[in-house]
Amino acid sequence: MPENLNKDTFLQKVFNYEQNKEWKFEGDLPCVIDFWAPWCGPCRAVAPVIEELSKEYEGKVNFYKINTDEEQELAGAFGIRSIPSLLFVPMEGQPKMAVGALPKDAMKKAVEEELLASVTK
Repeated sequence: MPENLNKDTFLQKVFNYEQNKEWKFEGDLPCVIDFWAPWCGPCRAVAPVIEELSKEYEGKVNFYKINTDEEQELAGAFGIRSIPSLLFVPMEGQPKMAVGALPKDAMKKAVEEELLASVTK
């Protein structure tokens, strides 16, 4: 199951932007962050895909959800203008953002290429 993050858990598990100006990933596994809101239809369409992938990649990739209505500061920190937005965060290097409701195969491809390919190199 994806974990819901608030500002405090985000600072601990992903990126402490209050202490670091440069990107420094705090996690122990690569992760996918789903920026969403309860009123957003495409977000609700993506939710079951995120749940399926979180089970499929358990122990390899963490999946997080950030409710942009409740965590406006986090949404602002990443310049979220439309939702759903998915942030793919590798162990090393810069995270990559994908905007819109990605189908499962596209999301899976991004996880494999952006997150897991760097782990196995």
